[in-house]
Amino acid sequence: MFSIGIATIISNFILHVITELGYPGIFLLMVMEGALLPIPSEVIMAFGGYLVFSNTLGPVLGIPGFIVLLMAGTIGNVVGAYLAYMLGDYGGIPVILKYGKFFFLDKKSINKTQVWFEKYGALSVFFTRLTPIFRTFISIPAGIAKMNRIHFIALTFVGSLIWDSILIYFGYILGPHWEQILGFFDELTIVALIVGAAIVIWWLSTEFKKRNRIKKLKEKKAQDHGTAMERK
Repeated sequence: MFSIGIATIISNFILHVITELGYPGIFLLMVMEGALLPIPSEVIMAFGGYLVFSNTLGPVLGIPGFIVLLMAGTIGNVVGAYLAYMLGDYGGIPVILKYGKFFFLDKKSINKTQVWFEKYGALSVFFTRLTPIFRTFISIPAGIAKMNRIHFIALTFVGSLIWDSILIYFGYILGPHWEQILGFFDELTIVALIVGAAIVIWWLSTEFKKRNRIKKLKEKKAQDHGTAMERK
């Protein structure tokens, strides 16, 4: 969560980019959001919806502004998400192998992640696109697990399409009061963070218990081996 000052600076930056560049600005901002930069899509797409409402953003080549806005945001998000996926694919594993021990991650944990994505990757990539915070970071484990790229792009596109449609809709119907939607998503973000924190705590607890069991088994095995040697 950002402090109010930082959040205001980021929001003003977003509004300035969109006001100056229009649809290309929306595309670029959504690429940045998908690539894990702290650029909230709630501000981008809701403000875009308001600009369509006020006819500031109009049709392009006869295509309604709502559709142009939706495609600019969604395609931009897919591009950014793919960049994050590539980071996980080409840079994730070496980084985790080097620093993962501090977070109870090792090669075996990575292999488990790959197996998990083979079973549930499609569902996780789709549904997290509809959740604040986690909707962007899911790209990293997807890349590490080397999820099928076509499936990743397709599910990211559909999930982002739904998310962006909701934001644009509320920005459109709220009009000049589009910022009211941000309060709701702030609360949703808090819920998402609480759930995420609970999952992390549960996972850490499980890892601690597992490692303690392994440690005790090794100690018992060493003790049994020492006893056997003494008997000889």
